[in-house]
Amino acid sequence: MAEPAIEQKIQQLRDEINYHNYRYYILDDPDISDAAYDRLLRELQSLEREHPEFITPDSPTQRVGAAPQSEFATVSHTIPMVSLDNGFDEAEIRDFDARVRKLLTTEDNVEYVAEPKFDGLAVELVYEAGRFVLGATRGDGFLGENITQNLKTIKAIPLKLVERTNPVPQRLEVRGEVVIGTQAFEELNRRREAAGEPVFANPRNAAAGSLRQLDPKITASRPLDIFFHSAGQIIGANFETHWQFLYTITHWGLKVSPLRRLCRSLDEIFKFYDDLGSQREQLPYEIDGMVIKVNSLAQREFVGMKTRSPRWAIAYKFPARQEVTQIVDIKAQVGRTGALTPVAIMKPVRIGGVEVSRATLHNQDEIDKKDIRVGDWVVVQRAGDVIPEVVKVLINRRPPEATNYHLPDKCPVCNGHVERLPGEAAHRCQNLSCPAQLKQQIRHFASRGAMDIEGLGDKLIDQLVDKQLVKDAADLYSLSKDQWAKLERMAEKSAQNILDALDKSKHISFSKFIYSLGIRFIGEHTASLLAAHFKNLENLKHASYDELLTIYEIGPQSAQSIVQFFNEPKNIATVDKLLHAGIKIQHEEAKTGTQFSGKTFVFTGTLENFSRDEAEKLIASLGGRAASSVSKKTDFVVEGKEAGSKAAKARELGVTILNEDQFKKMVAE
Repeated sequence: MAEPAIEQKIQQLRDEINYHNYRYYILDDPDISDAAYDRLLRELQSLEREHPEFITPDSPTQRVGAAPQSEFATVSHTIPMVSLDNGFDEAEIRDFDARVRKLLTTEDNVEYVAEPKFDGLAVELVYEAGRFVLGATRGDGFLGENITQNLKTIKAIPLKLVERTNPVPQRLEVRGEVVIGTQAFEELNRRREAAGEPVFANPRNAAAGSLRQLDPKITASRPLDIFFHSAGQIIGANFETHWQFLYTITHWGLKVSPLRRLCRSLDEIFKFYDDLGSQREQLPYEIDGMVIKVNSLAQREFVGMKTRSPRWAIAYKFPARQEVTQIVDIKAQVGRTGALTPVAIMKPVRIGGVEVSRATLHNQDEIDKKDIRVGDWVVVQRAGDVIPEVVKVLINRRPPEATNYHLPDKCPVCNGHVERLPGEAAHRCQNLSCPAQLKQQIRHFASRGAMDIEGLGDKLIDQLVDKQLVKDAADLYSLSKDQWAKLERMAEKSAQNILDALDKSKHISFSKFIYSLGIRFIGEHTASLLAAHFKNLENLKHASYDELLTIYEIGPQSAQSIVQFFNEPKNIATVDKLLHAGIKIQHEEAKTGTQFSGKTFVFTGTLENFSRDEAEKLIASLGGRAASSVSKKTDFVVEGKEAGSKAAKARELGVTILNEDQFKKMVAE
């Protein structure tokens, strides 16, 4: 057979196999037998072995084949994968609906799409011209891990989109949940038990652990499945509603839950919630509630986002599964901020497929309110099906020897003084050198979003604190190569690597330095707001409570925490010690008195000369602010190619729209 004919035959087999994958995994309606499918696949494998020059990455034979990796690379999400607010009863869902309607200034009706909330691992897949090119975990919402090779092993994921009535877009970022079915999970655990391997606690842990294997062959051996539910960036296709999006991606070969429902009223939402709840135990997958989303994409843009969650969606959680067990002890656990959290040590009990032996009691007020004692029989649940907590005490089963519990006035880790500050529920250890606090503080300081000290893991940090080599984060920079080399599992080369990483970390942006300090309530996003406003450390040190409150998105709690941090002499001493150790803060000086000062910009579509992140940083450096949604407070919308509904909303509200050339000219001026 001539080469063109061979190549044509290979492509024909690929198309046929992809079609049958679509019918089997997406439509659940195969039209050939498994044996016939296997014959097609073997024929394709044989032809590709004989003609490897025709093998392409999207071939069905290439799902497994990559060599094991040493680590996962980092992937930046084009649009952040934000989390959802939770609602646990009808009142909270009614409040959500009322907030949505209040934010919408038109009299339009609001439709919602309700879908099952799968209990799996969130991922994002990127298709370019219909071909699967990248897959990543959610991570922190901004940065995830590149697990492309592992995702390729999931047969429900098309390596090439099906193009029929709807042409595939130039770029499609689609998000979903990787799961393991309940029957497949039980069979997986039976196989592991028979092989003498540890069993998985629940399907979610099994799915997450399987996707994070460095060897794709291990991932391929696990019964993973996926359901897609939302979009990231889309270039080359436009949708007016979420319902339309779900319908279209199904025809592109992407698996969507068949249980989704379009709801035109709260009554329809509550009816669907009850229907899902009644089916929950019979479903082939674990679900822990349902997700409610505004259907109209234009209305979503208008309603907008909060810092970490959309205002147009909410997770309506099922009641947590509960069990009864006995508290055998209560112990105080010390966290990074010095807060003492009472933890109930209980007789082990299985809740929702997970063995639970510890549960948080939150604080002393919670213990007193529920009258929880050591020895009590209690009802325990996994809040949101995740975090174990004590719901109530079974007073009628209280044994005579049950004893009251009070948090200690001395820290169980360092014996330091414990105090409850006015207006706070938590008791806190006041010793900043407390090892329990110090370990957590250094972990945070060295983390990727902070100083990003590569190689400084938990075991090294434990040794440094336990051997009293460090009393604060600044001491990391004073250790010699010999001191590092003498630690367990270290040697001269590893010690030099740590020293190099420490030296590299000394050049840090102002926002990352603020975040590294571990100020309560100050996350990465808030740190970037502070850096943009105050420009340098001295300004931030002397910021007043009232001045902090004038900053967009800074609330009373965050403002009070910042003031308290810089009013504490020991904290100032630590900051000074870091600067003396050679930390060089890279300040991005924002210009004032420009036409950007105090102005809010929104970007839509694809810019040719800037990435979205570059454009937003540029705005901040010029004294402006970048926002994610258009409102009456927006000053300018910058419109790139394939602009979406944000541009339409801007025209509706009379907001000034700039093309990229006009924006560049404005920057130049």
